[in-house]
Amino acid sequence: MQLSVKEMVLVSMFAALTAVGAFIRIPIPYVPFTLQFLFVLFAGLLLGKRLAFLSQVIYLALGLAGLPIFAQGGGPAYVLQPTFGYLVGFALGAYVIGAVVERVREKGVPGYFLASMAGLVVVYVLGVIHLYIILNYVVQKPFTLAQAVWFGAIVCAPGDLFLSLVASLVGGRVYKTLQSVNPVHREVF
Repeated sequence: MQLSVKEMVLVSMFAALTAVGAFIRIPIPYVPFTLQFLFVLFAGLLLGKRLAFLSQVIYLALGLAGLPIFAQGGGPAYVLQPTFGYLVGFALGAYVIGAVVERVREKGVPGYFLASMAGLVVVYVLGVIHLYIILNYVVQKPFTLAQAVWFGAIVCAPGDLFLSLVASLVGGRVYKTLQSVNPVHREVF
C-alpha cells in the first residue's frame, strides 16, 4: 500500500487524536466513556474506509507495542483488558463508517449519521463480546450477557449517540470546506 505524504500525515494525525481521546474520559463502571470514538467517527467520515482503518490500526499497534495511549495504559497484555474489544472495534468501525459514507456522501447529515450508526454497531458488538469473554473466562467474574450489553452498550449509548450527531453535523461541513480548498484530491479531502 503506497501512501502519499498527505495521506501519511492524515493517518498519523487521526491515530494521535484517538490517543488523545483516551485521556479525555468519564469513569463509569466497566467501560469508561472517552472521546476516542469521536475521533474514530471523524476518521471514517473524512478519510474514507482505507485510511480511517489504517489510522486505527496504527493506534492499536502503538498501544500494543507499549505506549500508554489506551484509556488504561498499553502493552501486549492489554488484550486481556475487558475493554480491548472496543479498540479492535474502532478499527473495523472506522472502516465501516468510511465505506458507508463513501456510498452516501451526497446525502448530507442523515447519510453521515447512518454511517456513524453503522460504525457504532460494529464497535459495540466487538466490545460487548470481548467484555463478556474477558470478565467471565479471564477475570473469573460471573457476568451475564445481559449485563455485558447493559454496561458495554446501553449505558454508553447516550454519549456515543451524541458524539455521532456532533460528528455528523460537523463532518459534512468540514468535508465540504476541505473540498473547496483542495478540489483536486477528492478521495482524501
